[in-house]
Amino acid sequence: MIELFLENISRTVGSEFAGNGKKVIRGAAPFDNALSDEITLAENAKFIKKINETSAGAVIVPKRLLESTKIVSSKNLVFSENPRVAFAKICSLFAPASNMDFVFNPDHINSDACIGHNFSGGDNVVIAPFVVIGENVIIGDRTKLYPNVVIGNDVIIGKDVLIYPNVTIYDRCTIGSNVIVHSGSVIGSDGFGFASDGRKYYKIPQTGIVQIDDDVEIGAGNTIDRATFGKTWIKKGVKTDNLVHVAHNVTVGENSVIIAQVGIAGSTTIGKNAVIAGQAGISGHITIGNNVTIGPKAGIAKSLSSDEVVSGSPGMPHRLWLRVQKLIPQLPDFKKKLMKIEKRLNDIEKNKNGDSI
Repeated sequence: MIELFLENISRTVGSEFAGNGKKVIRGAAPFDNALSDEITLAENAKFIKKINETSAGAVIVPKRLLESTKIVSSKNLVFSENPRVAFAKICSLFAPASNMDFVFNPDHINSDACIGHNFSGGDNVVIAPFVVIGENVIIGDRTKLYPNVVIGNDVIIGKDVLIYPNVTIYDRCTIGSNVIVHSGSVIGSDGFGFASDGRKYYKIPQTGIVQIDDDVEIGAGNTIDRATFGKTWIKKGVKTDNLVHVAHNVTVGENSVIIAQVGIAGSTTIGKNAVIAGQAGISGHITIGNNVTIGPKAGIAKSLSSDEVVSGSPGMPHRLWLRVQKLIPQLPDFKKKLMKIEKRLNDIEKNKNGDSI
């Protein structure tokens, strides 16, 4: 079990603290469930008002918000301008090592792995049983490949990469450093490209690659297609949830977040710091600007400027979408009122015609 003094935790995340710096912390937990040897998070007024109710041994808080609420607490406190980020860093201090490490032998490259010609592996590369690696593959220092990973020919993988079981990376794709690819993801499968003569579809060869930059995390069950020409590009710091599909020649900008079951059609460019919520569908050959937020189940068929917040299908400004959603339950009443108005107008028209006779 990992045990850390509160003062050391605070120093690690670059924050000030108040209280007992020698308080021993053994883990992190949610606000309502934290125990006396655990640290928790109170990032907004809702939780700060209840700060004296938690059993946690320490609480991460935004100092300015705590002062503005005038709440007095005897709790051990860690102050942060961005408590959620501080909590994420602290959680990582207590994160257990992978429980799949039993599959690795002391020699780092298991004898049951199949490795092609001209393989180049850095220091402390770990390759599990039943990994298959093609020819001319380069893998950087401290990268770890779990069982049943398949790496195609001429693939380049950077340093400190984790590739979990049953991932497939096709020929010639490149993966940066500090990347995590979760189980079942496929990187570099053919883009969906066909030409029709009216009777038959002819496959368009997909000759490009996928390039994944540093500090990217790819969720489980993702499919990222290779480009028809050039590259499909996942830029630095992008995070994808499970079951995301990225089609050929898509570019996803730095530090964007893509939630589960999103589908992005071919040749679309997404700017940096975008947030795309679950089950959103994005059409092909459009441009999404920087800092755009797209709501869940949205259908985006045209380009969006930077800083837009959109929801609905077809996509519309989020505030307009909220107004539309408010009206939908009232449609049956509107129908009744319109029918009454229509009947009254018909009666007026009949009376008017009767008087003229």
